[in-house]
Amino acid sequence: MNQIQKGNTELLSEVLEDYKPFVKKAASKVCQRYIYDSDDEFSIALIAFHDALMKYQTDKGASVISFSEVVIKRRIIDYFRTHQKEKQEILFEPGDSQETAGYLEYDQSMKVYTADLESEARKDEIARYSAVLKEFGLTFSELASNSPKHKDARRNAIFIAKLVSSNQEWFSELKSKNRLPIKKIEKDVDVSRKTIERHRKYIIAVSILLNGHFPYLYEYVKEQL
Repeated sequence: MNQIQKGNTELLSEVLEDYKPFVKKAASKVCQRYIYDSDDEFSIALIAFHDALMKYQTDKGASVISFSEVVIKRRIIDYFRTHQKEKQEILFEPGDSQETAGYLEYDQSMKVYTADLESEARKDEIARYSAVLKEFGLTFSELASNSPKHKDARRNAIFIAKLVSSNQEWFSELKSKNRLPIKKIEKDVDVSRKTIERHRKYIIAVSILLNGHFPYLYEYVKEQL
């Protein structure tokens, strides 16, 4: 992966060629039909896979395959959204009523289909996040009961989580040892060790969310962060 990201175009071409079946399968799963090489969706998925290879970071927690699947899915969903807007513009073009009715039916179907795709993507993302939390012995129900109740405490916990997620050394230690580097943290923040330990589970969960590939979950909670 490092060689590809450093500009090894020959290796990149080999990987893109070798993984075409995976790309096609990922696109077919999103579109819920078989995708051919000549389909626009395949070209979009292949470009998305290329971008995923170039942007993938090994320390983020997800495998390159799972990360690529997420990128492909989001890129195709964006394509459908754009395609839907184009169809909406056509609705206002002159034409007979039968043609307009057909476009209206297509437009409604596309809205439902896009909503279904997004719902599936959210479910996949929640499942991935839940799996990562499980590695730290955490569950969603635990987070609900361990979230800081007071505004100041929550703000301090989120501040620490942001520091952990942005500090490569701290986050690597969190991932490798499944625990917060509390000794290092308390040297850099004006928060007591006792407070950090009290909100340890919440800090870990937010750190993972901020440093992982969880766009839907982040969009949902970003106003609280």
